[in-house]
Amino acid sequence: MKTLTCALIGLLAASTVRGAGAPADPPDARQELREVLRQTPSLAHGAELFRNCVPCHGTDGNGLPQGDVPAIAQQHQRVIAKQLIDYRHAERWDPLMEEVVARHGLSSARDIADVAAYVAAQRRDGARAGTGDGRQVETGARLYSRDCAGCHGADGEGNGVTLVPRLAGQHYKYVLRQLHDTLEQRRPNMPPPHPQLFDPLQVNELTGLADYLARLQPPRRVLTP
Repeated sequence: MKTLTCALIGLLAASTVRGAGAPADPPDARQELREVLRQTPSLAHGAELFRNCVPCHGTDGNGLPQGDVPAIAQQHQRVIAKQLIDYRHAERWDPLMEEVVARHGLSSARDIADVAAYVAAQRRDGARAGTGDGRQVETGARLYSRDCAGCHGADGEGNGVTLVPRLAGQHYKYVLRQLHDTLEQRRPNMPPPHPQLFDPLQVNELTGLADYLARLQPPRRVLTP
């Protein structure tokens, strides 16, 4: 059974902060997110729900060795909840994830709050992230410092308060796919300025950025509400 985030968060392409000119979330999606954030999560119930996610995301939420599915462990709880809701409201596209959020026990605000809290409590293991060939890492580091660190943090830690995802230690193949999905308009919930930032980048720069993020060690500090 494919599961809870076969294209979930992850990533620089997963940022959900709305910029100027970005389409607003549907009113029912905003209302659903507010309801999720009002819940007091149950980690025990979240662990039960997460069993549906293990085939894709692994027992600890760090994904699988091939790197096609994001590492979701230690992702910010609010980011996870927002992405799940976006799948439900066609603000983000993936056939497997759209099915997951419609079924498999994620039928209420409490369910989303519980599984998001459980995933956020797991430890991100950056040493297990799939990486590229390493030849463009310095290029990626330069681009990240220039274009991404201002929102995603110097260490790729993100910010749970402002719905900016944690990027450090994310799988190379997943990050690279999200970069291309953004450029090719397959990420409707990707706000400006991401498409504009990625558009002038060459292939080696995109691969370098993805490789750099995969090698960036997850920070210890966590910014939460």
